[in-house]
Amino acid sequence: MTRFKNLPGLLASAVLLVVSYQAGMSKAQASELKRVPTEQVCMVNDAFMGKKQIPIPVQGKVYYGCCQMCVGTLTNDAAERQAIDPVNGHAVDKASAVIGALPDGNVFYFENEANFNTYALHTDKMKAAKKDN
Repeated sequence: MTRFKNLPGLLASAVLLVVSYQAGMSKAQASELKRVPTEQVCMVNDAFMGKKQIPIPVQGKVYYGCCQMCVGTLTNDAAERQAIDPVNGHAVDKASAVIGALPDGNVFYFENEANFNTYALHTDKMKAAKKDN
């Protein structure tokens, strides 16, 4: 047991390293977050596709998917029609969300334009502060 007495500390350090690396990637990319048209996002893959997707009407709202599998998923799975706003943690309906995409195509869903702007501004400031150090 003595051999592993520092194991909790090592595990905590490893987790912190991974989280810091991921946060750094997010901060670097987030300044490149761009508002994208809802109809150009596959809402199952949460990816900006750069072209109009298949419209999927569900309960008076329109969602978008890239293929017939996505049509079925969005039609039948209410959880796939929801996302979490990264600013306030609220559940957001993807059909009415403000959507921002990173250069790699990954998207974030925001409850409103103010949250989109807050997210982009906050990450831009963090990036600028990192450059100053």
